Amino acid sequence: MYIDKKCDRSYDDILDKIKRVHFIGIGGSGMCPLAEIMLSKGYEVSGSDMNDGDTLQRIIGYGVPVYMGHKAENIKGAELVVYTAAVKSDNPELAAAREQGIPTLERSVMLGVLARRYKNTVAVSGTHGKTTTTAMLSQILIGSGFEPTAVIGGKLPAIGGNSHVGTSEIMVCEACEYVDSFIQITPAVAIILNVDADHLDYFENLDNIKNSFRKFVAQTSDCVVVNGDDENSLDCVTEHKNVITFGFGDNNEYKAVMTSPESTVYDAFDLYHDGEKLCNIELSVPGKHNVYNALAAAAAAHYLGVPADKIAQNLHEFLGVHRRFEILGKHCGVTVADDFAHHPTEIKAALTAAMGMGFNKVWNVFQPHTFSRTAMLLDDFAEALSIVDEAVILEILPVRETNTYNIYNTDLGKKVPGSKCIDTFEDAAKYVCENAKDGDLILTMGGGNVYMCANLINKMLEEKENA
Repeated sequence: MYIDKKCDRSYDDILDKIKRVHFIGIGGSGMCPLAEIMLSKGYEVSGSDMNDGDTLQRIIGYGVPVYMGHKAENIKGAELVVYTAAVKSDNPELAAAREQGIPTLERSVMLGVLARRYKNTVAVSGTHGKTTTTAMLSQILIGSGFEPTAVIGGKLPAIGGNSHVGTSEIMVCEACEYVDSFIQITPAVAIILNVDADHLDYFENLDNIKNSFRKFVAQTSDCVVVNGDDENSLDCVTEHKNVITFGFGDNNEYKAVMTSPESTVYDAFDLYHDGEKLCNIELSVPGKHNVYNALAAAAAAHYLGVPADKIAQNLHEFLGVHRRFEILGKHCGVTVADDFAHHPTEIKAALTAAMGMGFNKVWNVFQPHTFSRTAMLLDDFAEALSIVDEAVILEILPVRETNTYNIYNTDLGKKVPGSKCIDTFEDAAKYVCENAKDGDLILTMGGGNVYMCANLINKMLEEKENA
């Protein structure tokens, strides 16, 4: 249900009053960077989590006390407890903190508190492309010696994780629109990549999404870097005093002109600023959507004072983010890749890029993400999945929902010609491994745990090759 949320600034001075912080779910990709920032600023940090993983081990490696499982005694000595939106109100640690009168902050509020401690916070928003663009901008700034602090929603190979604690007054962070989380951030610079109909289980309609983006823009103090080719995005920035546009259209301040206009890969372009060529950029990640992401990162970096040659160099060296068209292996002549795309617009962009890369056949193994999104955007999903040569549709991942929509993967399969609906990862992996040929690409896709299917496919093909 959509709520007209406001930025909660009542805790802005809390970090001046405490020294010990406990994170519930400290191993999460959104929580780990906040814990690292607090550690760097001299705070005592502890945390708990239900699952082990790379990010959790990274935090443990700093000497942070981490408890497996949630118990009331884990918060002993804490003066502030930070929790993720996924933590339920009856969580024993959260309940204990509230009973004891210890202040508790949801993760997005905590990010806002931290971000306001940096003079130049750049918040990357948009329905699609936030993680890639945040990673691109972070790599540009780090590689150019600007020493930013970065909070990224995925692992960036260049820094070996999803966060970086810098020494400057610059912070780069993702600003997620879901349940209005980004309203808690009051950045100096806001990036708007696109505004699309998504998270309709919360927003209900596109007008509510736009209203939230307008609020986010209104609390941006310096400038807004916006996709000038996207009408929805432009509609959200009409009231701001300082707007910088990027895109392919002639109306944009930062404009991309493809080096080879006839190419369908979209991997090299000339970057223009106000009609003057700044540099040529050769991307190592394909697709028109990644040109938009690179344009946004380049425009923001240039605004912050990064020289054009440094922008070009670091964008060329950017090799992608974990689960964003991530190549996992090549066995029996078959390339296996995995992608986080879970909205029709994202799927269409990734599959269009894949189809232009010269593979014999492109196989897509898709895991629908949430019943509500699948039901509300069913025809859009069908159109996007019809791009590839072969589509395999897995069971719908419920995430936080029950199937009140009475929607199933077979409903989507009926609308995608030649597709095959397979419920389990193992059966899907067997099917594609038995049928894919030399020169094919198998691309798993979805916002859930479909990467496990990708790993299984890669393992099966490797075993087949070795045999």
